[in-house]
Amino acid sequence: MESQSYSSPVEPPDAPHEPILTLPGALTAYVLLIAVIHLRVLLPVEVENWTIDVFGFIPKRYDSTLLNITFPGGAGAKVWTFVTYSLLHANLSHIGFNILWLLPFGSALARRFGPARFFAFMAVTAAAGALAHLVSHEHAIAPMIGASASVSGAMAAAIRFAFVRGSFLSFNRGDADAAAKVPALSLLRALRNTRVLGFLAVWFGVNIIFGLGSISIGSDGASVAWQAHIGGFLAGMMLFSLFDPVPRATRHAVDVSSPDQSGHA
Repeated sequence: MESQSYSSPVEPPDAPHEPILTLPGALTAYVLLIAVIHLRVLLPVEVENWTIDVFGFIPKRYDSTLLNITFPGGAGAKVWTFVTYSLLHANLSHIGFNILWLLPFGSALARRFGPARFFAFMAVTAAAGALAHLVSHEHAIAPMIGASASVSGAMAAAIRFAFVRGSFLSFNRGDADAAAKVPALSLLRALRNTRVLGFLAVWFGVNIIFGLGSISIGSDGASVAWQAHIGGFLAGMMLFSLFDPVPRATRHAVDVSSPDQSGHA
């Protein structure tokens, strides 16, 4: 039998080492928090229902013009449910769907913002989603739960820098930390970027389809709160600069939509 020897290719010493399966601590903590809170499904049914009524977002809670209904949680629930609803989920598929979308965009955002800014941003976009849901479902009694508004906000914020050369959706990037710290585009420049516009068209198109088609997700047939998605998304895109610690790109900053790499978008 003829013996053969194989030599493994030698990686250049300056090649970036990107942690493929490593998530930033803030995102890991956020996902674990959602998972731990979901253990509420192990509680007796009446306790679980009480938990949803106290911490889920119920538009009717803020409506005093119709039949008076008393909800658990009192006046305090009118405040905290703008955020706490986003930590509750209907089932494992609901959690999985949100985490699937959060991992690439939330990971970049958590690396860029750091824990404090990241958690504050997720809370603010959750509140924006709740406000959009309240405006569009003024008298609804059914509780809204799920992190979709915050996930949408994270996606919107991430696209402010995701397509800049060197970032995580560009064709030329470094390691994960460096990709998350590239200077972001201004809102106006982002809205002139063809890749950003393409992303927006697809994202809004999918959500409009969900809204017009009354599509449901999961075995319980719960409908998608697409107005909350849009509220969180718009808040994430417009409020990104208030949270961003990275200095803004100059008007000559290069993005991947420049075919000649000259720096002109």
